[in-house]
Formats: sequence, C-alpha cells, structure tokens
Amino acid sequence: MTSKLSTLLKDIDVIEVIGETDKNITALESDSRKVEKDGMFVAVKGVTNDGHKYIPVVASVHVGAIVCEDMPATFEKGITYIHVADSAEALGKLASAWYGHPSSKLKLVGVTGTNGKTTTATLLYEMAKLEGFKAGLLSTVCNYVADRAVPTTHTTPDPLTLNELLAEMVDEGCEYAFMEVSSHSTAQKRVAGLRFTGGIFTNLTRDHLDYHGTVENYMNAKKAFFDMLPSDAFALVNADDKCGMYMVQNTKAKVYTYSLRSDADFRGKVLETRLDGTLMLLNGREVEVQFTGRFNAYNLTDVYGASILTGFDPEEVLVNMSRLVPVAGRFQPFISKDGVAAIVDYAHTPDALINVLDTIREIVGADGEIITVVGAGGNRDHGKRPMMAQEAACRSDFLYLTSDNPRNEVPEDIIADMRAGLNRDELERTECITDRREAIRQAVKRAKPGTVVLVAGKGHETYQEVNGIRHHFDDREEVKSALEERI
Repeated sequence: MTSKLSTLLKDIDVIEVIGETDKNITALESDSRKVEKDGMFVAVKGVTNDGHKYIPVVASVHVGAIVCEDMPATFEKGITYIHVADSAEALGKLASAWYGHPSSKLKLVGVTGTNGKTTTATLLYEMAKLEGFKAGLLSTVCNYVADRAVPTTHTTPDPLTLNELLAEMVDEGCEYAFMEVSSHSTAQKRVAGLRFTGGIFTNLTRDHLDYHGTVENYMNAKKAFFDMLPSDAFALVNADDKCGMYMVQNTKAKVYTYSLRSDADFRGKVLETRLDGTLMLLNGREVEVQFTGRFNAYNLTDVYGASILTGFDPEEVLVNMSRLVPVAGRFQPFISKDGVAAIVDYAHTPDALINVLDTIREIVGADGEIITVVGAGGNRDHGKRPMMAQEAACRSDFLYLTSDNPRNEVPEDIIADMRAGLNRDELERTECITDRREAIRQAVKRAKPGTVVLVAGKGHETYQEVNGIRHHFDDREEVKSALEERI
C-alpha cells in the first residue's frame, strides 16, 4: 500500500515543508519502533512520551517523511519534514486519508458521556442488524466488523487502528458504524479526520479526573466531539442532564433531545420495572423491553431516537426495541435455585452506583435486602473512592469493599481510601476483603432468599490487573460459582 505524499498533505494544515512532496509513502506510523524506509513518521506529544525525541532514530531508517510540531535543528537529505501546529490532529487526518476516508463511506454515529456509551453503541449496532443491514461496532467490550469480532484494548482506538477498522467495515459491505467516543480520544485528537453522521450525549458525572484534572476539562473534552460535527449531522442530547444543552451550544449539527422527565423530541417513560424487564412508553407508544432500571430507560430512549435519526423506519424500530437484549456485564442477573439474585454490573463511578442501586431498591422494595461488593481501580482518580463507598453504603444493607483492578497500587491502600468515606454506622455494616473472589463468595453466602447481591465495577472484564499483570478473573464466573455453592 502506497500513497503520494502530496495527496496526503491535502488533508492537514501545514506550516512549512522542507523537502520533496512528489514521492510515494509506503507506510504511516506514530510508533518509532515500527517505521520503515520510505514510510511516514508522525511525532506525537503524548501523556508520558514525546515522539519528537525519536526523530533522529527514524531519520536513520531513511523514512520518506517526518511530521512534527517542533522542527529538528538539522535535516537529513532525502527526508521531507512537515511542520504542523498539532501533530496529534495531523495523525488523525493522515490516518483517514491513508485508508481512503472510510468514515465518509459509512453512516458513522458516535456516543459520548460518562455512563451508557457501551450500551447505547452496542444496541444501535444490534438495531442495524435487526433492520437487515451490515454494521460495525467500536466499543469498550469488543469491536465488530459486521459479525467478525475484533478484540479491543481501548474505548476508542488510536487513529491508525480506528481508520483501519473502519476501512475493513467498508470492505465488508457495512453501511453503518457505531462507536464509543471517550473523553481521552477527543482530548488526544484520535477522532480527528472522521466524518460523523451523528453524535449522542448520554450524561456527565465525575470520572477520569486523574487524566483531565478538573470536571470542567472533562466536560469540555466531551463537548469537543459535538463541536466537530458537520452541519448535516444530528446531535442527540439528554435534556435531563444539566450538561446536555451545553454540549451542543457551539455545534453545527442539528440538535435533537431525549428525556424521561419533560417534553423532548424523543420522550421515554417507565411504566413498570421488574428484575427481568421494563414496560415503557416511547413517544406515547407502549413497548416491553428486556432491560431493567431508569438508567437503561435513558439508554433505550436515546437508542430509539438515534435509530430514527439514522434513517431506520420508526415502526420497525419500535418493534425491534423489544428484541434487543442487555450488553454483557451491564445489569446482568443471575439467580440461584433458592431465590438469591446477583447482579453483575460495570458501574465504576459514584453516579453509576447510584443508578444501579436505586434500580435494585425499586425492585426489592424498602424491606428487601441489598448486599453490594465493590472496589475502585488503582492508578486512577483517588477522589471518587470515598464517594463510591459512601453511595454504596447508604443504599445497601451490607457492603463488602474489595479489590477491583489495583494495577500498581497496594489493594489495601485503595480500600482504605474507600473506607474514609464511611461514617460509624456504615462501617458497622461493612467488611473489607481484599481477595475479590472471596468477597463475592462471602456476599452470596451471607444472602438469604429474596436478597439481591450487586457485584459492581468490572462487568464484562475477564481479567484483574495486579502489578501490571492481567490475571484471568470474571465476575460472572465467580458469581455463578458462588451461587452454585448454595445448592
């Protein structure tokens, strides 16, 4: 695969070019370890590393071109140096051009927000298939090129991987693609150069402050996605979230709203909630769905609205809403033969815990018992740890604090941070068990028929990361095993 350098440069804002542009480029890379002769290297300033310091190394390989924000002091003969203001943005646009602008050949819809991204994007992908179309999915759980699964490592892949996957979707005959757009990806310009048919905003609560620093920075990273939407795109936002209309105040896209509380373009209403489903109204039409909880009602309302805005037949969409099934690890129920229910959910923020526990309380009633097992991730926002514990404790009858993915932190230190959010009464109803498997086992053992045990934080994940090493661990497997021990 080759491309003319002059053609690639048409898509980026260039400050200065030193060298020849009438040459073929054989590869595009931002990883200095992968560069090859006559390829192009884009020097990106990352969070922990700066690609500019590798320019002398890649120059020695005799690459065809180097894109950078800071021009080197000396220039190697035969290499073309391209000076840009933002090399991360340039990489996104170059990646799109390299793979033939695949996003412009798809109806691409992006989903951003703190909670609900995975569920919304996945259900839109499933809706497209129910409507009879080939589609692609880029999500936290798994990427799909039509029906082919592609393992995922990031919520939003790097620009080269992202455009390669989109190009594969085009080659596979997909007409639609749905993707989660993380705040990291907009801040790092991973989606630069993509053309979106539409964007969806779910909600915004505290998350990723270890990276963004402040809630305002985090909010503006989300908003940047809507700022980039073209005028012929749609922007569907949650009118019930206080940040909803802020997200679209500078967008060129046509704005639509969805709500469970007030008038909106797409209005949802919960009529009846059970552990295995919900009876809803969607724009005044009654529909039975296989999802539980108010938070899922929001997800389903935005899926309903986005499906129609994407071009699917409204009547068919309404019928297919009842055929959609929950995403793995998102309010996924397991029930023992003696009537103990366990819910595995990805909730890993204070707000997500509130949503899930309030839903469970609505189902079991004031006299029902809830036992929660929860931890917090290592090397992430320390400030949310006591908040998560406090929200879990005040909504549960008993609480187990345990490990999540401690990464490179001491698990007991993370648990201590969580305990700091509890008062004396809450501490008396709390037990700390570092071993997550044992914590789940003890929670299920403690439960009596009619109790609901929530195991929160990891959801679909099949690993636990300790000291930088991922060990196999699946909350769903552990819950099933613990429930079977009751027989």
